[in-house]
Amino acid sequence: MIRRATVLFLAALLPLLAGVGQAQAAGYRYWSFWDLDGDAWTYATQGPSTARPADGDVQGFRFAVSEDSADATRPRGAADFAAICAKTPAKDGEKRVALVIDFGIAADAPSGESPPDGRTSCARVPSDATTAEALASVAKPLRYDSNALLCAIAGYPEKGCGEQVSGGSAPAPGKSEKPEGEDGAKSSAPAASSASSEGDDGPSLGLVAGIAVVALLGAAAVWQVRRRG
Repeated sequence: MIRRATVLFLAALLPLLAGVGQAQAAGYRYWSFWDLDGDAWTYATQGPSTARPADGDVQGFRFAVSEDSADATRPRGAADFAAICAKTPAKDGEKRVALVIDFGIAADAPSGESPPDGRTSCARVPSDATTAEALASVAKPLRYDSNALLCAIAGYPEKGCGEQVSGGSAPAPGKSEKPEGEDGAKSSAPAASSASSEGDDGPSLGLVAGIAVVALLGAAAVWQVRRRG
């Protein structure tokens, strides 16, 4: 009888604790960098200043709130080299790189800012140019932080750079990285602190409710055991 009450108590407790953990997760607001592989976007393995695309490559940038590269949101819109670079003829000693720039959605924009419409551009640059140089040729002004993290494309956003935003979904185990910087190196991101989700006035409503439910479940289990004892 006691064993059955304990099992029921734990079965009710586990999903509750999982929900509390998810409510405390956070993400980062940043520009992610992508390569087009066939018809699918793949998260770039290098930063824009070290990546050297070939003539005919398609690369993308997306502004969004994400936890890490596994959770990052892909660029939207047409991603076809022939269409994007149709009016940009090839030239000896230079290469053409098709760029898809997605400024994201209003929900991911910093306070007081609105994302511009997405755009595509064909950058014709020297054959040894990096992605950062290709991007600068078609989407100025760019803004970087002191760690070479790309903060703004075409002036958007006007402020902020990879800042933490509370309220995301729970991160997968081992996933606590900020997006790649321009130099291709990933910088470690701090885990979301309790202050990010609980505020300065004490624990979150979800946590308080969870404690209350656990207490009630425990009392019910004890009562059930005594009743049948």
